[in-house]
Amino acid sequence: MLKTFCNYVENITTIKSEYIYSIIISIIIIAIVRLCRYIVLKLSYKKKLNSKEKYMYNKKGSAISSCVIFVLLFFVWAEYLKSFLTIITFISTAITLSLKDIIFNFFSGIYIKTSKLFSLEDRIEINGLKGDVVNFNKTGFDLLEIGDRVNGEQSTGRIVHVPNSIVFTYPVKNYVKAFKYIWDEIKINIPLDSDVYKIKKELYRIVKKNSTVRNIPNKMEDEVNDASSEYRLYFNNLEPIIYVQVVDAHIELYLRFLVHPKKQRNVENSIWLDILKSNKEGIIELYKKE
Repeated sequence: MLKTFCNYVENITTIKSEYIYSIIISIIIIAIVRLCRYIVLKLSYKKKLNSKEKYMYNKKGSAISSCVIFVLLFFVWAEYLKSFLTIITFISTAITLSLKDIIFNFFSGIYIKTSKLFSLEDRIEINGLKGDVVNFNKTGFDLLEIGDRVNGEQSTGRIVHVPNSIVFTYPVKNYVKAFKYIWDEIKINIPLDSDVYKIKKELYRIVKKNSTVRNIPNKMEDEVNDASSEYRLYFNNLEPIIYVQVVDAHIELYLRFLVHPKKQRNVENSIWLDILKSNKEGIIELYKKE
């Protein structure tokens, strides 16, 4: 019946029935594979999956179905490829020249994934743009943009599409490549005649009682040990530390501690509230510029 239909179309369009038959088979293959992918995804979604697992299922399903379609279509059109070879050569050359940027971005994407330059949900900075990686596609990746450190590196809510080839032009800063914690500093100004040792003791108490910060040094030590086989890393101290500096007519204390970059602002907020409480209780006297 299908061949009869192909012969009928050939009489109308003068296109060979063999080509029409292959085109119809190709359409059927694409439809069946996509339907199977849709069914598998629907069944997988019935499981209790989080948003990241659903995303990964969708990406893997898309990649597998594309490979299956390509292989099946290759077998359908294999006998015609020889006759098309010369034409394809000229066309591919023209496409390469006109779409060189797209091709470069495509292979840059392969480099990003094979080198593990960054992964999904990593926080990165590149060419002044900072954000969390929320999606990969064939020619680029998407970042959920964040603000600068002054604004606590909070999400702006904007999705920024970045071409893959940018990694060969600008350095990539990965916040969580070797380990997922970064150093943060809070500057506290106190009067010149303050009891520095008493205030430092109170600040250590405040930062070490913070539930988010308290266990990070031990976790960081494990991560540094795990990453030491790939990177030359060393830290003399992973515990919170306070540096003292006299500036003009007051003292500056720099409270330095490890924190997860995505929890940085919440931790700073909590520590400052405790500092203000200690100030109200007369334990920490904050410097007031005259």
